[in-house]
Amino acid sequence: MDWIRFVSHTWTLFLDRDGVINERLSDDYVKSATEFNFLPGALESIHFFNQIFNRIIIVSNQQGIGKGIMTSKQLDSVHQYMLSEIEKENGHIDTIFICPQLATEPDNYRKPAPTMAFMAKEMYPEIDFSKSIMVGDTESDILFGKKTGMKTVLIGNEQINLKADLNCNSLSEFAKILKNRG
Repeated sequence: MDWIRFVSHTWTLFLDRDGVINERLSDDYVKSATEFNFLPGALESIHFFNQIFNRIIIVSNQQGIGKGIMTSKQLDSVHQYMLSEIEKENGHIDTIFICPQLATEPDNYRKPAPTMAFMAKEMYPEIDFSKSIMVGDTESDILFGKKTGMKTVLIGNEQINLKADLNCNSLSEFAKILKNRG
């Protein structure tokens, strides 16, 4: 875990959304602001991360759109709510990349495909994946980070076949580790 002490304002933080920032709904999708519940400490953690990282980018698979369970407009509304709440706590997200495609669609760019990372680098050319961290709660999040050479942080206790660089119970635990680094 030596790499933690080198994290600085030149680094980029990639965050998954459901299960990291907000509660993951069991067998459902967050379709409205009323269904979006921040996990404890997430807002404060994002505010803290803004003091450390150059960029904070959300990368999220959202196949609820592809399944017809929700619309892009509904998802935009959820994200506007999320961003406004983050901003009320003096936090900032640089951008959100989503993949609305179904997992079964050929050439989809859902995580673990690294496409959303490359889209972020195209938008922000200063991104260096060797100075980036992917924080997620699933194996596809960790594989997404590993495919691009990022450090990886697994949130929660899902059993996965890959080894993340760091395991934390929550985003706020990861923030505490960064605060207390040597």
